[in-house]
Amino acid sequence: MTKLAQWLWALALLGSAWAALTMGALGLDLPSPCREVLWPLPAYLLVSAGCFALGTVGYRVATFHDCEDAARELQSQIQEARADLSRRGMRF
Repeated sequence: MTKLAQWLWALALLGSAWAALTMGALGLDLPSPCREVLWPLPAYLLVSAGCFALGTVGYRVATFHDCEDAARELQSQIQEARADLSRRGMRF
């Protein structure tokens, strides 16, 4: 099962549970404070997921490790390519 399928199954499960609770399909008589929190719950979860994603991206960018050896190797390959192209008549 792919990761997308797992996320879609979890979303369908949570969505059906939310719909059953908010529409009263289970026959539960929820108190008013619970119903007031239950209606905007998907919006709260969406905002929370967005904040988590933003924090994860920020953390990954902040802790990104530079590969100095690979950068030096790439610069030397670029210099070799420029020298080869200069010999063939191309100007930079």
